[in-house]
Amino acid sequence: MSAPEPPGRDAGAGGTALPPVQWLLLASLLLAVGAANIAQPYPALAPLQHVPTVAIALAAPWLLRRWPLTTGAVALLWLFLLLHTLGGRYIYSYVPYEAWLAALSGGEAPGLPEAGSPGDARNAYDRFVHFMFGLLCTPVLAQIGQRHGELRRRPAWLLGFALIGLAGALYEVFEWQLTLILAGETADHYNGQQGDLWDPQKDMALAQLGSLIAWLLAALLHRKALKRREPRVEGDERRHVDARPLPRA
Repeated sequence: MSAPEPPGRDAGAGGTALPPVQWLLLASLLLAVGAANIAQPYPALAPLQHVPTVAIALAAPWLLRRWPLTTGAVALLWLFLLLHTLGGRYIYSYVPYEAWLAALSGGEAPGLPEAGSPGDARNAYDRFVHFMFGLLCTPVLAQIGQRHGELRRRPAWLLGFALIGLAGALYEVFEWQLTLILAGETADHYNGQQGDLWDPQKDMALAQLGSLIAWLLAALLHRKALKRREPRVEGDERRHVDARPLPRA
């Protein structure tokens, strides 16, 4: 669970053009945001969800030229923002995943509820996206720490793990303030709290859990890669010793 590590900090520095695949990812993200607002079921609230995504996509070409990332890392960010875009279309609280599952299984799919309606059970899609935030973004933060912060591997992953917690806490505060200012009486429906007073703490805990799993998976893959290289090194050393000329009698 690790984005490929770049060869070095200076590679691509100085405004190198983005790889075509990264341009394609950014363009498809903007198209996804546009598609998410076609026949928008919650037009009064959903646009607030998409503003950060559009801002990131527009700023990304300059940011990636200034601080390059591998295409693998950009793909992880792209996948997370796609998940966020899907949730934003339904203001998170009303993502109809149960209806989609019912349609796939041949059952009857219920219609979308009105914004503010209680529903039958808590919609868990926002919890899923918080978990994926930690899982997908920690490798990217670790790569930034290694490439642009000159950190070794373990400190870089520790930094990524810590930044996920910091970003989660700052986002919850920002979301709370934004909804009070812009969403007014519909603030509770916009931020996905769904009546749970401990919703921010649970969201941050899931993000931290996803980050920890990403770190553990990366450590496991790194250890396996080292073990695969060890036999080759030992074999090369034996061949090097065998190739030495025998001392003359």
